Amino acid sequence: MPADHSSTHADAPQTGLLLSGGLDSAILLGHLLSAGHRVRPFYVLTGCVWQDSEIRAVRKFCTALAQPKLAELVLLDMPVDDLYTDHWSISGESVPDFHSPDEAVYLLGRNPLLLLKPVLWCRMHGIPQLALATLAANPFDDATPAFFASFEAMVREATGSAVRILRPFENLSKRVVMERGRGLPLDLTFSCLAPVGGLHCGQCNKCAERKAAFGNFGSGDPTRYASGPLLAEPIATGIDRKLGRQ
Repeated sequence: MPADHSSTHADAPQTGLLLSGGLDSAILLGHLLSAGHRVRPFYVLTGCVWQDSEIRAVRKFCTALAQPKLAELVLLDMPVDDLYTDHWSISGESVPDFHSPDEAVYLLGRNPLLLLKPVLWCRMHGIPQLALATLAANPFDDATPAFFASFEAMVREATGSAVRILRPFENLSKRVVMERGRGLPLDLTFSCLAPVGGLHCGQCNKCAERKAAFGNFGSGDPTRYASGPLLAEPIATGIDRKLGRQ
């Protein structure tokens, strides 16, 4: 008689996950599932120009990894067009290209905005922890241990209960994270600032980072780009930092 694993799934830790559709969060989803977590993925609808392409990628990736431990995707609205107004993330104009440093892609308050509703959803539904895939090379102030400790404290003060913010990859380089994603359908992921007809544009900062990540991984880049090939070695120093080439 086959073993009944239903109790195993029910007793596994519950973990929320901010799933953007990009490489890092997709690999984190695979990592959490393989570690035995029951995962509730979240996508936060901000209205940025890449939103529709990311949602398609999230849905495809979740379908590819479908199993009893993977719960249904939750979509939460956090529109930022009234906040960012004519910023390139909303207008799609003057998007940082593959020469741009990390600072050019910074979105003010992005992590607080993306975390708030998923954390409260977890608090309201008894999920004790929410994971996100920030890496060691993330240079921004809202991705530091101090920020996350303060955010957790704020939620505890506001709601009377804690939701832990998990960052399993916070001490890892992009190279190591990509290695952990070996065997996952990473071709289904999406990471582009200016999609063209649902394809990666091939010219923006994130496309350059993506191409470099696959190149460094040594498995070839399965991504379809809307325009010509990028430089074999992207020259933006931020990309090198993210790949652990310090």
